[in-house]
This record gives sequence, structure tokens and C-alpha cells, in this order.
Amino acid sequence: QVQLVESGGGLVQAGGSLRLSCAASGGDFSAYDMGWYRQAPGKQRELVARIFKGGRTNDIDSVKGRFTISRDDAKNTVYLQMNSLKPDGPAVYYCIRTEVVGTREYDYWGQGRQVTVSS
Repeated sequence: QVQLVESGGGLVQAGGSLRLSCAASGGDFSAYDMGWYRQAPGKQRELVARIFKGGRTNDIDSVKGRFTISRDDAKNTVYLQMNSLKPDGPAVYYCIRTEVVGTREYDYWGQGRQVTVSS
């Protein structure tokens, strides 16, 4: 089975920082792509960070220069460091693990962590 256990988040004032962690079990962590999504109330879930096996990352315009994703394969953990947070109110951040099999993708999601940025 696949299990993603997230930690971190909380309440912070605008301009502050938070770090999220996602510990994964099941399978070889180093072989999977990982990422983080954000979902605010009434809005679509949006990708904020992606890190592939091997460590390559994608730049996301909305968080470029403020969010950094990293992974520690020895600890089966992916992190999201969030700096210079904007006062966007509450949102839930979800960890995702993606397994690519041929042309298909299989996604596993964490339960999500609440992040609230106050003005």
C-alpha cells in the first residue's frame, strides 16, 4: 500500500515562512515523482511544486522565487519550503506521489495540511 503522511503548516502572517513535509511509505520512494498542490476555498486545486525522480524540478510562475521543493530519498520524504507568504487566506496543501506506467499515471494523495496566511 501507499501512504503519504504530511506534517507542518499552520497559521502565519504575511511575509512569513512555513515548511511542509510529506513522508511516504510503500514502494521505492526514489523511483517516483513527487509534488505539492494547493487548494483554496472555491478554487481549483493547483500545482505549486513538482520534483521528479533524480531531483529535477519545475518552476511554477505563481510561486517562483518563494517556494522551494526538495526531496530526501534516504528518508522517503519530500519538503516544501514556503517563504514570503502572501495574505491569501486559508488553503489546503496536498502531497502527491506519481507513478508513471507506460502512458498512464497513477496518483496517490496525502490528506492535506491547512495553511492560513493572515494580513
